[in-house]
Amino acid sequence: MSKQNCVKRVIVISTHPDDETLGAGGTLLKHIANGDEVHCVFCTDILEEEGFSKEAIATREEEIKQVTNSYGFTSTHRLGLKTMRVDEYTKSNLVTRFSKIFQQIQPNILYLPFCDDAHSDHRYIFEAVFSCTKSFRYPSIERVLMMETLSETEFAPSLPHKSFIPNVFVDITDFIDKKCKIMQIYKSEVAPPPFPRSLENIKALALYRGSTMGCTTLNGGGGIDDVSPKYAESFMLLKEKW
Repeated sequence: MSKQNCVKRVIVISTHPDDETLGAGGTLLKHIANGDEVHCVFCTDILEEEGFSKEAIATREEEIKQVTNSYGFTSTHRLGLKTMRVDEYTKSNLVTRFSKIFQQIQPNILYLPFCDDAHSDHRYIFEAVFSCTKSFRYPSIERVLMMETLSETEFAPSLPHKSFIPNVFVDITDFIDKKCKIMQIYKSEVAPPPFPRSLENIKALALYRGSTMGCTTLNGGGGIDDVSPKYAESFMLLKEKW
């Protein structure tokens, strides 16, 4: 099989700018390194009519530009929805917007927010996007996964039917440093521990998921001190077509 035939078209749904990096940054970098197309949909913006200053808006625009360049996304799409007020839009309106993007890109792999994230914007976006995964309407889709987003996913209700239970793990050891570097571009979204979106906690979660995955290597004699930690991102697989 030629390399071209192996190329996957990936879409990541970023409800708020930084969700793409928190939830799947290392995995997206790995896709890009493997030659896949990666398309990012930024769903919400901060708007002056919603009380945000022109300076804050300009800063956020520059952050998105830098993040996009850092990844090297094949394309980006901006829906311009009001942040923290996504529920004001009708589901049919959102489905139409996502459907248009999906028909244009014909994606193979989707990364979505977790359906029970604490933030209502995440839940609302998930419901709209998941409506666009019907195989008879979007036959190109092969895999649909939900992301684990720090400061949202871990605050979901601790109930069995609402808990994030990962069943897919991706080794991102080669990309964890770049993921953290990109996350630092979002200056207002990063703070020291115990803030969930600290670089320490981002790495700690990746280390924990790497341990769950079992991706560690022995560097020398096989003792505890010779174990080199590896990092992973985890997902919940919703659909897969073989």
